[in-house]
Amino acid sequence: MRSTLLAATLLLLTPAAASAAPWRVLPGSTLVFSSSYEGEAFQGKFAKFTPRIEFDPKQLATSRFDISIDLASADSHNSERDELLQGGEFFNTRKTPQARFLATRFRAIGGNRYVAEGTLSLNGASKPVALDFTWTPGAQTVLAGTATLMRLDFRVGTGEWADTATLPNEVRVKTRLLLAAPAAAAAVKPPAVKPPGTPAAKQR
Repeated sequence: MRSTLLAATLLLLTPAAASAAPWRVLPGSTLVFSSSYEGEAFQGKFAKFTPRIEFDPKQLATSRFDISIDLASADSHNSERDELLQGGEFFNTRKTPQARFLATRFRAIGGNRYVAEGTLSLNGASKPVALDFTWTPGAQTVLAGTATLMRLDFRVGTGEWADTATLPNEVRVKTRLLLAAPAAAAAVKPPAVKPPGTPAAKQR
Protein backbone atom coordinates (compact mmCIF):
# COMPACT_ATOMS: atom_id res chain seq x y z
CA MET A 1 0.00 0.00 0.00
CA ARG A 2 2.78 2.39 0.99
CA SER A 3 4.70 1.63 -2.25
CA THR A 4 1.56 2.37 -4.30
CA LEU A 5 1.05 5.72 -2.55
CA LEU A 6 4.74 6.58 -3.00
CA ALA A 7 4.60 5.80 -6.73
CA ALA A 8 1.47 7.91 -7.16
CA THR A 9 3.07 10.81 -5.29
CA LEU A 10 6.22 10.66 -7.42
CA LEU A 11 4.12 10.61 -10.58
CA LEU A 12 2.25 13.74 -9.52
CA LEU A 13 5.47 15.52 -8.62
CA THR A 14 7.25 14.63 -11.89
CA PRO A 15 6.91 17.57 -14.35
CA ALA A 16 5.27 16.68 -17.66
CA ALA A 17 7.08 17.51 -20.88
CA ALA A 18 6.04 21.00 -21.88
CA SER A 19 4.70 21.36 -25.39
CA ALA A 20 5.97 24.15 -27.60
CA ALA A 21 3.75 27.23 -27.55
CA PRO A 22 2.02 28.18 -30.83
CA TRP A 23 3.71 30.82 -32.94
CA ARG A 24 1.72 33.77 -34.27
CA VAL A 25 1.37 33.64 -38.05
CA LEU A 26 1.87 37.04 -39.68
CA PRO A 27 0.42 38.57 -42.87
CA GLY A 28 2.47 37.76 -45.94
CA SER A 29 2.60 34.03 -45.24
CA THR A 30 1.96 31.92 -48.35
CA LEU A 31 0.98 28.41 -49.43
CA VAL A 32 1.46 27.68 -53.14
CA PHE A 33 1.26 24.68 -55.45
CA SER A 34 2.71 24.04 -58.89
CA SER A 35 2.22 21.56 -61.70
CA SER A 36 1.87 21.58 -65.47
CA TYR A 37 -0.77 20.87 -68.10
CA GLU A 38 0.24 19.57 -71.51
CA GLY A 39 3.80 20.64 -70.75
CA GLU A 40 2.90 24.20 -69.73
CA ALA A 41 3.82 25.00 -66.12
CA PHE A 42 1.38 26.80 -63.85
CA GLN A 43 1.34 27.87 -60.23
CA GLY A 44 -1.44 28.62 -57.80
CA LYS A 45 -1.97 29.54 -54.19
CA PHE A 46 -4.42 28.96 -51.38
CA ALA A 47 -5.62 32.37 -50.23
CA LYS A 48 -7.12 30.96 -47.02
CA PHE A 49 -5.27 28.56 -44.76
CA THR A 50 -4.84 28.34 -41.00
CA PRO A 51 -1.49 27.13 -39.67
CA ARG A 52 -1.02 26.29 -36.01
CA ILE A 53 2.73 26.00 -35.56
CA GLU A 54 4.10 24.67 -32.28
CA PHE A 55 7.80 24.28 -32.89
CA ASP A 56 10.98 24.50 -30.88
CA PRO A 57 14.24 23.12 -32.34
CA LYS A 58 15.18 22.08 -28.80
CA GLN A 59 11.87 20.29 -28.22
CA LEU A 60 11.22 18.30 -31.39
CA ALA A 61 9.40 15.60 -29.44
CA THR A 62 6.65 18.00 -28.39
CA SER A 63 6.48 20.05 -31.59
CA ARG A 64 3.40 19.96 -33.79
CA PHE A 65 2.12 21.37 -37.10
CA ASP A 66 -1.61 21.52 -37.72
CA ILE A 67 -2.56 23.29 -40.94
CA SER A 68 -6.11 23.58 -42.28
CA ILE A 69 -6.56 24.62 -45.92
CA ASP A 70 -9.69 26.12 -47.48
CA LEU A 71 -9.73 24.30 -50.83
CA ALA A 72 -12.24 26.70 -52.38
CA SER A 73 -9.66 29.48 -52.00
CA ALA A 74 -7.39 27.90 -54.65
CA ASP A 75 -6.31 30.55 -57.15
CA SER A 76 -4.29 29.47 -60.20
CA HIS A 77 -4.79 32.76 -62.07
CA ASN A 78 -7.21 31.07 -64.47
CA SER A 79 -10.92 31.21 -63.60
CA GLU A 80 -11.86 28.22 -65.78
CA ARG A 81 -9.17 26.06 -64.19
CA ASP A 82 -10.10 27.25 -60.69
CA GLU A 83 -13.72 26.27 -61.25
CA LEU A 84 -12.56 22.86 -62.43
CA LEU A 85 -10.37 22.43 -59.34
CA GLN A 86 -13.40 22.86 -57.08
CA GLY A 87 -15.43 20.23 -58.95
CA GLY A 88 -15.98 16.55 -58.21
CA GLU A 89 -13.07 15.36 -60.36
CA PHE A 90 -10.56 17.39 -58.35
CA PHE A 91 -10.94 18.87 -54.84
CA ASN A 92 -14.70 18.19 -54.62
CA THR A 93 -15.12 21.17 -52.30
CA ARG A 94 -18.85 20.65 -51.76
CA LYS A 95 -18.14 17.34 -50.07
CA THR A 96 -14.71 18.03 -48.56
CA PRO A 97 -14.19 21.80 -48.26
CA GLN A 98 -10.95 21.53 -46.28
CA ALA A 99 -7.66 19.68 -46.35
CA ARG A 100 -5.52 19.18 -43.28
CA PHE A 101 -1.83 18.51 -42.71
CA LEU A 102 -0.95 17.23 -39.25
CA ALA A 103 2.62 16.46 -38.17
CA THR A 104 3.84 15.33 -34.76
CA ARG A 105 7.16 13.70 -35.75
CA PHE A 106 10.19 15.84 -36.58
CA ARG A 107 13.78 15.13 -37.56
CA ALA A 108 16.76 17.47 -37.65
CA ILE A 109 18.82 16.94 -40.82
CA GLY A 110 21.60 19.46 -40.27
CA GLY A 111 21.96 23.19 -39.80
CA ASN A 112 18.56 24.84 -39.72
CA ARG A 113 16.93 22.09 -41.80
CA TYR A 114 14.23 19.74 -40.53
CA VAL A 115 11.68 17.24 -41.75
CA ALA A 116 8.09 17.13 -40.50
CA GLU A 117 6.66 13.66 -41.05
CA GLY A 118 2.92 14.16 -41.19
CA THR A 119 -0.37 13.07 -42.68
CA LEU A 120 -2.28 14.94 -45.34
CA SER A 121 -6.05 14.45 -45.35
CA LEU A 122 -7.53 15.53 -48.68
CA ASN A 123 -10.62 14.57 -50.63
CA GLY A 124 -11.49 11.71 -48.26
CA ALA A 125 -8.02 10.15 -48.32
CA SER A 126 -5.23 10.36 -45.73
CA LYS A 127 -1.64 9.64 -46.75
CA PRO A 128 1.82 10.26 -45.24
CA VAL A 129 3.53 13.39 -46.55
CA ALA A 130 6.94 14.73 -45.51
CA LEU A 131 7.55 18.47 -45.34
CA ASP A 132 11.20 19.50 -45.66
CA PHE A 133 11.70 22.93 -44.13
CA THR A 134 14.19 25.45 -42.90
CA TRP A 135 13.76 27.39 -39.66
CA THR A 136 15.35 30.84 -39.63
CA PRO A 137 14.97 32.74 -36.34
CA GLY A 138 14.85 36.52 -36.29
CA ALA A 139 12.60 39.48 -35.61
CA GLN A 140 10.30 37.60 -37.96
CA THR A 141 11.09 33.90 -37.82
CA VAL A 142 10.71 32.28 -41.25
CA LEU A 143 9.58 28.73 -41.90
CA ALA A 144 10.17 27.83 -45.56
CA GLY A 145 9.08 24.36 -46.60
CA THR A 146 8.50 22.13 -49.60
CA ALA A 147 6.61 18.89 -50.08
CA THR A 148 5.86 16.64 -53.02
CA LEU A 149 2.64 14.67 -53.21
CA MET A 150 0.99 12.37 -55.72
CA ARG A 151 -2.39 13.81 -56.63
CA LEU A 152 -3.90 10.43 -57.61
CA ASP A 153 -3.29 9.15 -54.07
CA PHE A 154 -5.94 11.69 -53.05
CA ARG A 155 -8.25 11.16 -56.05
CA VAL A 156 -7.43 14.62 -57.37
CA GLY A 157 -7.88 14.64 -61.13
CA THR A 158 -9.98 11.57 -61.88
CA GLY A 159 -11.69 10.42 -65.06
CA GLU A 160 -10.08 11.89 -68.16
CA TRP A 161 -7.73 13.91 -65.89
CA ALA A 162 -6.09 10.75 -64.57
CA ASP A 163 -3.81 10.70 -67.63
CA THR A 164 -0.40 11.61 -66.19
CA ALA A 165 0.99 12.32 -69.66
CA THR A 166 -1.29 15.36 -69.77
CA LEU A 167 -1.37 16.25 -66.08
CA PRO A 168 1.57 14.88 -64.05
CA ASN A 169 0.85 12.90 -60.92
CA GLU A 170 3.48 14.82 -58.96
CA VAL A 171 2.45 18.14 -57.41
CA ARG A 172 4.92 20.44 -55.69
CA VAL A 173 3.77 22.40 -52.64
CA LYS A 174 5.70 25.27 -51.07
CA THR A 175 5.00 27.32 -47.99
CA ARG A 176 6.64 30.36 -46.48
CA LEU A 177 5.37 31.33 -43.06
CA LEU A 178 6.30 34.56 -41.31
CA LEU A 179 6.11 33.97 -37.58
CA ALA A 180 6.24 36.03 -34.42
CA ALA A 181 7.33 34.57 -31.10
CA PRO A 182 4.56 33.11 -28.96
CA ALA A 183 2.91 35.75 -26.80
CA ALA A 184 4.19 35.59 -23.25
CA ALA A 185 1.59 34.84 -20.65
CA ALA A 186 0.44 38.01 -18.94
CA ALA A 187 1.82 38.34 -15.44
CA VAL A 188 -0.82 38.04 -12.76
CA LYS A 189 -0.54 40.80 -10.18
CA PRO A 190 -1.07 39.42 -6.70
CA PRO A 191 -3.70 41.14 -4.51
CA ALA A 192 -2.41 43.83 -2.19
CA VAL A 193 -1.75 42.55 1.31
CA LYS A 194 -1.98 44.93 4.26
CA PRO A 195 0.95 44.76 6.64
CA PRO A 196 0.12 43.66 10.17
CA GLY A 197 -1.28 46.42 12.34
CA THR A 198 -2.74 48.45 9.45
CA PRO A 199 -6.12 49.85 10.57
CA ALA A 200 -9.14 48.86 8.50
CA ALA A 201 -10.83 51.56 6.42
CA LYS A 202 -13.68 53.29 8.22
CA GLN A 203 -17.11 52.52 6.90
CA ARG A 204 -19.20 55.50 5.83
